[in-house]
Parts: sequence; C-alpha cells; structure tokens
Amino acid sequence: MIEPFLAPPRMGRPVRDHRQVVNGILWKLSTGAAWRDLPERYGPWKTVYERIRRWSADGTWDRLLAHVQQRCDAVGSVDWTVTCVDSTTVRAHQHAAGARKGGSGRARRSAGPAAG
Repeated sequence: MIEPFLAPPRMGRPVRDHRQVVNGILWKLSTGAAWRDLPERYGPWKTVYERIRRWSADGTWDRLLAHVQQRCDAVGSVDWTVTCVDSTTVRAHQHAAGARKGGSGRARRSAGPAAG
C-alpha cells in the first residue's frame, strides 16, 4: 500500500528492500536506540538512516500520512470530531523553570553585618 510513495535510492547501488528499511526505521523509533545499534536484519544502519533522512527532506512522510488519512477516512475508520479542547494556562513558579535564585539574575550584594 505504501510502496508507491517510497522512491528508490538515487545511487547506482542495489536497492535495499523498502519493507526491511521501514521496519528498521520503526525499530529505531520505537526503541530510541542509537542508529549504530540497529540490528543487522534491517540492513546497514547508515542505509536506513540515509533513507529516513531523505524521505523526511523530500516530503515522503507527509505524502504518506495524507494518503493513509484519506484512505482510512474513506472507509470510516477515522473519527475527526474533537470533544474537548482545553486552553487552560498553568503558571509555574520561576524556580520550577530553572531560574536563578534571587530574581533577575543579578548577584546579590551583602548589606554587611547587621547593626545592633
């Protein structure tokens, strides 16, 4: 279903199977592992990395998403109604955001010993 959207590599090398590459991309994204840790069954990590990079740059993923959304919408498997949109604003204390103690970041000066 998605193969027509996946352009072959531009190089003159043999084409790595798209299914193998997509499965490698999905494995990497689901595990969060480094590209170099990609299992060999998905092919060379650099091939998989270059393919996702190119497909991201040329809009392949955007076209693929639009196609899948249209296809799913056509068969009624997408519910587009939004039941609740919450626009609440929550203000956090300045220290919760990692702000420096003491206000605007200026160094506090000691007033000297207390009188008395």
